[in-house]
Amino acid sequence: MIIRPYYLKTLKTYRDVPLVKILAGIRRCGKSTILDMLRDDLVESGISLDHIISVSYTSEDFDNGMTDKDMYDNIKKQMIDDKRYYLLLDEVQEIFGWEKAINSLLERTNSDIYVTGSNSKLMSSEISTYLTGRYISIPVYTLSFLEYLDFKKQDLKSPKDLLNEYIRFGGFPIVAIGNFDAHSAYQIVEGIYNSVITNDITKRHNVTNIDLFNRVVKYIIENVGKTFSANSIVKFLKSEGRSLSIETIYNYLSWLEKAFVIYRCQRYDLQGKSILKTQEKFYLADTSLKYCMMGFNPTSIAAMLENIVYFELRRRGYEVYIGKNKTKEIDFVAIRRDERIYVQVCSRLLDMSDREIDNLLEIKDNYQKYIITLDELATGNIKGIKIIHLADFLLNDEY
Repeated sequence: MIIRPYYLKTLKTYRDVPLVKILAGIRRCGKSTILDMLRDDLVESGISLDHIISVSYTSEDFDNGMTDKDMYDNIKKQMIDDKRYYLLLDEVQEIFGWEKAINSLLERTNSDIYVTGSNSKLMSSEISTYLTGRYISIPVYTLSFLEYLDFKKQDLKSPKDLLNEYIRFGGFPIVAIGNFDAHSAYQIVEGIYNSVITNDITKRHNVTNIDLFNRVVKYIIENVGKTFSANSIVKFLKSEGRSLSIETIYNYLSWLEKAFVIYRCQRYDLQGKSILKTQEKFYLADTSLKYCMMGFNPTSIAAMLENIVYFELRRRGYEVYIGKNKTKEIDFVAIRRDERIYVQVCSRLLDMSDREIDNLLEIKDNYQKYIITLDELATGNIKGIKIIHLADFLLNDEY
């Protein structure tokens, strides 16, 4: 098992704090393994195995209508004394009313609780009724490039080659741990995608027109990193002779978000210092989701670089927005407490127009501005704007 230090460190920070620790992310991003890491760390720190209760709710054993009361009773009967128990509960959303069981365990037992899940039941809006103020959400993403290098320690390829591989194959751990060609890697990712769509969306929400739903998803994937609206999707479908209401489009987008397939990036007005509700962008949970469905195309790398930078900023705790400065756009405005950075992303510096550079220069505050690129020869700065190679940015969290 390859350790993912960031998540282990985060969980150790909240160990024995009376909050439910909720790890949420797309299926197969590594949540179950993180619980295994936590179990091993608990044992190493002196916790007895019989005071660590691990349950996975993904097996067929729990397909027979287990209730929240059953969940509570099954865990409670394993707690035979008053000492602290550590509860590691995987994919809890499969149990209807799991929040009530967790709330009861938190209130009535001496326990430290960790749960994982991969759909809307782990979103804040879904659990606030029972756990208000008593949980901490820890988003789990697919592998960062730094983690990817850990997974590839035995690989003799150079970091540059591994970066190209990471861009192309993405960061699902099951892909990174192997040595797959493109066809095999994308088959694995396609299987993950189909599992998410089937289990977390079409079955859960009774989607009847699967073909039309898939066409909407394809449109979103084709337009990763571009601003668009539900209305633009409706117009596109109409041009193909298909019909779908704006309300249905909003539902599809919401369900994809709640299954952690896509992430919404809103626009931030730098003049009014407010978040705008129109013309958002969406990014994919992993770059490989695009390539497994549409094939790898070098011309699409620019949008996928944005995708990678977006998630790296989120991993580092930033709130990430598209920047709007009057009529001009900045790829990302990233805000973390009293910090702020501005970022433009391009595959080659030569591909970046003077207009895009000017967009950064016209921001008159003193926060750091970056251009992140794959251009090997691009270094230094342009009028105070730091130029950074993508690998340097991904491997150095000081940026």
